[in-house]
Amino acid sequence: MLTMQEDLLADLRRENGVALMFVDGEFGPASDGAAREIVNPANGEVIARVAEGTIADADRAIAAAHAAFYKGPWGDSLAQDRAKLLNALAATIDEHAGELSQLETLNNGKPLRETEYDMADAANCFRYYAGLATKPHGQTFEVPAASQSFTVREPIGVCGQIIPWNYPLLMAAWKLAPALAAGNACILKPSELTPLTALRLATLIVDVGFPKGVVNILTGAGPVVGHALAASALVDKIAFTGGTKTGRSIMQAATGNLKKISLELGGKSPNVVFADADFDTAIDYALFGIYANSGQVCSAGSRLLVQDSLHDRFVKRLVERANKIVVGDGFDPKTEMGPLVSRAHQEKVESYIKTGIAEGAKLECGGTRLEGDLGKRGNFIVPTIFSHTTPKMRIVQEEIFGPVLVVQTFADEAEAIALANDTIYGLAGAVFTNDIAKAHRVIRKMRAGITWINTYHPTYNEAPWGGYKQSGIGRELGTYGYDAYTEVKQINVNLAVEPSGWFADR
Repeated sequence: MLTMQEDLLADLRRENGVALMFVDGEFGPASDGAAREIVNPANGEVIARVAEGTIADADRAIAAAHAAFYKGPWGDSLAQDRAKLLNALAATIDEHAGELSQLETLNNGKPLRETEYDMADAANCFRYYAGLATKPHGQTFEVPAASQSFTVREPIGVCGQIIPWNYPLLMAAWKLAPALAAGNACILKPSELTPLTALRLATLIVDVGFPKGVVNILTGAGPVVGHALAASALVDKIAFTGGTKTGRSIMQAATGNLKKISLELGGKSPNVVFADADFDTAIDYALFGIYANSGQVCSAGSRLLVQDSLHDRFVKRLVERANKIVVGDGFDPKTEMGPLVSRAHQEKVESYIKTGIAEGAKLECGGTRLEGDLGKRGNFIVPTIFSHTTPKMRIVQEEIFGPVLVVQTFADEAEAIALANDTIYGLAGAVFTNDIAKAHRVIRKMRAGITWINTYHPTYNEAPWGGYKQSGIGRELGTYGYDAYTEVKQINVNLAVEPSGWFADR
């Protein structure tokens, strides 16, 4: 394991054993020399030390991006040239996919089968936006008089991008790909818990030839360097994926220069199962909806709404299946669910389990750490299910972000819709039924930005991602994600170049 670990870290730029951040085309330490230990969540071992950025480092990264866009060639770059770079980056991610997926499993803990999928998806995201960069993005208008009116889309400028720890490289792709395709310069701040694949991405960015300062990878704590990005008057847009509480702080910090904001925040998403649903399919996706990535997914189907006539049979089978999920180290090919990202997050999820029991919900299965030596060393919680919940319980209303499923019951379509929407969030939701008309009625009434019928979790680079209510502002992915990194300029051309005669020539 030590040999493999060293092999995975070998391509990071390091100095005195510390992985370096990437600013203005160069790899370097923090301004004060500080470093943070990075821990493998599966066994608690320190796997790396990474430069811990300061406000001075954030200012340096912002200045580099500002110069690259406003003074360097990037602000006037051609879409065709940007597309070539993005395609080259996609190709080199594919080339190094095996190494990247192992590095992400080492840092994040999720099973290799998940990180392998994430690497492919990240490459495809860069490839999608490479294609989109050269497509038409403006409009022309039929207007009165001898005039031509049209719009163009232009890059916003300097973009600060703050990403979470649950999909480290994929979230980097979701942020960087559309921003770079549109011609922006970026400062990406990965989570302080999972920076390793983002730093490896920086070396690939160098390899494919991006100009210096166009992409900067700034490591460090959110309240320090993340806040500096959100507050800076030289940053034209801030994009954040993470918790709703932090999203509010970013909004407040961004008011200084009224910068553009994109926020993809929390969720407590409903998965509605009617009695006429295909039983085995609904069971399968109920498990996948909550236990994929150990429930550490903003769009997780964490609230299972089951029609009352089906409830007992459904929960019984769900518990049987949940108890058979193989929990373990992500490098073990038999593992189906890995650890939580940190000991602190494990303890947070455990506190919610205790709260659910205290609130009177019935613990159907799980609720404990993994047994044995692996469970002692790693941050594992086994799949957990609560039934007999009520709508106002904290475990029903608050985002747990772990492998904890809460089951609610409903009598009819109207009650299902009411319960589904009884949340401050509105990120995602699903409905399972063989009545397609009913499925569409329920989905249309569900106050959520990402919805599914008879499936859960598939995401596509071509389709928009984002939520209603306190689940965020704006959309990522698809043409919507590209548009979010552009300004729209109206251009009017007078085709009859002569005086208007509005004021008399006396």
